[in-house]
Amino acid sequence: MLNIVLFGPPGAGKGTQSQKLIAHYHLVHLSTGDLLRAQIAQGTELGLRAKKLMDEGLLVPDEVVIGMIDSALNDNKTAAGFIFDGFPRTVPQAERLDQLLAQHQATIGCMVALEVGEEELVTRLLERGKTSNRPDDQDETKIRRRVTVYNTETAQVAGYYAAQHKFHALNGIGAIDDIFGQVCAVIDQHRAAADETPAAATQEVKA
Repeated sequence: MLNIVLFGPPGAGKGTQSQKLIAHYHLVHLSTGDLLRAQIAQGTELGLRAKKLMDEGLLVPDEVVIGMIDSALNDNKTAAGFIFDGFPRTVPQAERLDQLLAQHQATIGCMVALEVGEEELVTRLLERGKTSNRPDDQDETKIRRRVTVYNTETAQVAGYYAAQHKFHALNGIGAIDDIFGQVCAVIDQHRAAADETPAAATQEVKA
C-alpha cells in the first residue's frame, strides 16, 4: 500500500499535484476537511461530536480526526493507497497516524513538501481570490497569516518525517508537469526502497 503525505502552503499547487498523483497511482484522497464535512452530513457519531464542538467554537480534537481517518481506511480496504491532505499538521498527529496505520499493516511511504516563497504565494492567492470568491484569498493579511501558520506547523512535522528518512522538499515553482515528475521520482524511489527491504531482511536471516 502506497501512503503519501503531500504538504504545501496555500497557493503552492498542492491541490493540482494531488489530483495528478491520485490519477497516476490510483490513490484515495483523504482530506480531513472533506472527511469532517462528510461525517457531519451523514450524521455519524463522530460527525455529530465534531459538529457540537465546532458549533461551540472549539477545535476538533485529534482523536476525532483519527477516528474519521480510521473509518475511511476501513471503507477503502482494497485501495492501492492514500494521499493525506491537511493531516498530520503536528508531531502528535503524525505519531497517532503512524500508530493507526500500523494497525492496518501499513505505513507512510514519504512526505513531500512543495516549497514556494511567501511573495509568490501572496501573488498567486490574490489572483485566485479574484475568481474563487473565497474571502481568505482576497485579504493579504489573512494570506500571510495562513502562510506563517503553515510554515510553523510544517517545520515540526518535517522534522518528524526527516528522522524517518521520509521527508523531501521540492521547489513548487515551475511547470506543473515538471514538478509532477519530480514528485513521482521521489515517490518511486521510496517504493523501490520499500520493495527491497523484505528481500534484504530475508537474506540477513539466511546468512
